[in-house]
Amino acid sequence: MVVSMELDISHVNRREIYRYLGYRGQIPDETVCYMIEEVLKELLRVVKPRNLYQSYECKVQNSEIRLWNEAQEGTIVFKSKKLADNLVQCEKVILLAATLGIEADKLLQRYEIMNMAKASVTQACGAACMEAYCNLVQEQIREQQLTDGFYLRPRFSPGYGDLALETQKVIFDCLQCSKRLGLTLTDSLLMYPTKSVTAFIGITKNKQGCHIARCSSCENTGCEFRYED
Repeated sequence: MVVSMELDISHVNRREIYRYLGYRGQIPDETVCYMIEEVLKELLRVVKPRNLYQSYECKVQNSEIRLWNEAQEGTIVFKSKKLADNLVQCEKVILLAATLGIEADKLLQRYEIMNMAKASVTQACGAACMEAYCNLVQEQIREQQLTDGFYLRPRFSPGYGDLALETQKVIFDCLQCSKRLGLTLTDSLLMYPTKSVTAFIGITKNKQGCHIARCSSCENTGCEFRYED
């Protein structure tokens, strides 16, 4: 099922935008901050975020991950040590695809012609909005799974660690991303619209302390999913 969810300006982490713009650990000047708020409002006015996901049974052995469910024939096999480490406790896995839609790309293309400074800010705001939207979707999934006593692991996307970008093709086929979300996979295995994400979300009976980055309040500084504010 394709699901639409509202993305509000309050959901978007400004520090993520600053980080994408290169202001690691710093706050931009007043002019840049004003431009960020201006672009964010315009971006959120035009985008149409949507997502779809599907649950699979899961078995992990060494660096091999096997997924299957009743809706699809056969077993899907992925090979990745990093992904296997992330899913080793999991009984189930959700394959997720989400997008802000083509409107984000249209706004970016317009600013690339009119105002390159705003184009850079739009790129950063779009990335932060995509992250915020995925967090909302994952929180919704967490609440659904919690009723059955399951917990979520952090999202893990193709291209991260040793999980090959070619994995995108398999996820696209499983979820029918082109047909159901209007996503296109380019020859270089990048998605269009560009502000789109595919990911694995592990589901486990073992209680988890963090399924979405809350790094600033977390004492586990060695976590591989950690990012610096």
